[in-house]
Amino acid sequence: MKIILTIAGSDPSGGAGIQADIKTITAHALYAESAITALTAQNTQGVVNILPTPPDFLEQQLSCIFADIPPHAVKIGMLPGIGQMEVVEHALKKFRPPHIVLDTIILSTSGTHLMAPQALSYFQSRLLPLADLYTPNIPEASLLLQTTIKTREERVAAARQFALQYKGAVYIKGGHDTVSADDLLFFQDTPLWIPGKRIHNPNTHGTGCTLSSALACGLACGLSMEESARRAKEYITGAIADGMDLGKGNGPLNHMYRIK
Repeated sequence: MKIILTIAGSDPSGGAGIQADIKTITAHALYAESAITALTAQNTQGVVNILPTPPDFLEQQLSCIFADIPPHAVKIGMLPGIGQMEVVEHALKKFRPPHIVLDTIILSTSGTHLMAPQALSYFQSRLLPLADLYTPNIPEASLLLQTTIKTREERVAAARQFALQYKGAVYIKGGHDTVSADDLLFFQDTPLWIPGKRIHNPNTHGTGCTLSSALACGLACGLSMEESARRAKEYITGAIADGMDLGKGNGPLNHMYRIK
């Protein structure tokens, strides 16, 4: 049994964060563990409030996990502030899990800051260099690199710049592309486009959480970076295309569409 640890925030409406991660890992028939970095009050219409986990308690969660059931891969999502980042940085350096997928969560779909603005520089200098794979969307990649990304050529250039600054592979999601839904994997100095059909479904709450967890599942099972990316893209496309329609706002995916 392969074990995936998600380090992320909680979404009580079940569509994103820890809840989406656990559903995704379970749908891949793997064992999910979780360390919660923040409680949120949110639903499909937006984020109402955020309560960060005290750093010492987050450290206790991680210590308990690694001392008893160490994971084969770690997925990192919402990190609300420097205190939580310091704890995660220390744990990753101490326990050195085999695979680390970092979802560069900065803003929610509704535009709420999920990371304290003053923590961004710490995140870039201390957390990003520790990951094996980063999964920014186009706006996040633009923000982290301080550049404009509109064309496919600019996305490749941004991915190459990302790879020069940090050691990991880069998976730039194409959901914000107005032309196609193709994603870009940049690995070992080679760009690889992962084609995707644009699905006319506004219910995409938690897509980033879901994709990064699916990528972690593939890597934990020994798949190559390319094969992990292709399978994760296939999984999330199916979860969106299933057409589940819950809530009054930007609804969730159907993470369990394969086992209906």
